[in-house]
Amino acid sequence: MENSSFHKFFILNGLQQAGKNKSVYFYLTCILYILIIAMNVTIIITVRVDKALHEPMYIFLSNLCVNGLYGTVGFYPKFLIDLLSEVAVISYLQCLTQTIVIHSSAICEMTTLTAMAFDRYVAICRPLQYHSILTSHMVLKLLLLAWFYPASVSVVTIVLTVRVPICGSFISKLFCDIPSILKQGCYPTPVNRIFGIFVLIFQVIQVLLICVSYVQIVRVCLRSRVGRKRFTQTCLPHITALFVSILSLMFDLSCSWADTTSLPRDLRNALGMQFLILPPICNPLVYGLQLPQIRTAILKTYLKPKVSKNKCNNRRCH
Repeated sequence: MENSSFHKFFILNGLQQAGKNKSVYFYLTCILYILIIAMNVTIIITVRVDKALHEPMYIFLSNLCVNGLYGTVGFYPKFLIDLLSEVAVISYLQCLTQTIVIHSSAICEMTTLTAMAFDRYVAICRPLQYHSILTSHMVLKLLLLAWFYPASVSVVTIVLTVRVPICGSFISKLFCDIPSILKQGCYPTPVNRIFGIFVLIFQVIQVLLICVSYVQIVRVCLRSRVGRKRFTQTCLPHITALFVSILSLMFDLSCSWADTTSLPRDLRNALGMQFLILPPICNPLVYGLQLPQIRTAILKTYLKPKVSKNKCNNRRCH
């Protein structure tokens, strides 16, 4: 690869037609980003503070929220800066950094959801063996795997990407990703595409494993009213999160690799950034509303001190 590639700058064309609406997009994005941070941090702190939530399911949920914050850091700060600029420009090194963060976060989302499906399968289908299988060491191994695999895949992907000399300068999206960078290459990159297909196949295998797990879970839960209630409380949020993640990633993949030039630019932008909007905001919202343990812990952590203080003031306590 030519060393000049590292000094290359890209123009992000996604905001080319925003015009006077940039200020509106800026305020809406600020509100959205603040909501994402507030909701995910609330879940993380609640799980961390409440000892009753120090169980595998809630630990994995907390990890899902951490990953949501990690992924959005790679997009929203730069996007907000671009909304305040006349031209959205990003250097090659910044583009690679943004790609690593977003790419690894998207893969970590799926690996964490797979670990959560395994946890629910053992809890419902093999309840007597749950504590012997989901030990603290096993949970730690699953968490390390959930982060190590995405990091490894991202490193290999970036190594393959930097080998390609860059000739183009215009990225038609709001952010950098592997397909967008490779489209700026001076020649086709079959090795990168083959590796990307292998990564995609492994992601599909994870989805299939999750589906198989939930087929078994549904069979067990349908046998009793208690089982159906447990499925609704603990498994339905996970299925919702899985559906949102898969749908969002499908939108991004279609906008990255398929020919979407016939679609309006605003629609392409909306579809391409769904996985940076829906999972980070839906995961804490769905789990926070659906899981009674989380709701109770949030109320106890954030509202009880205020209630106690008000009672004390009404009684003129000192």
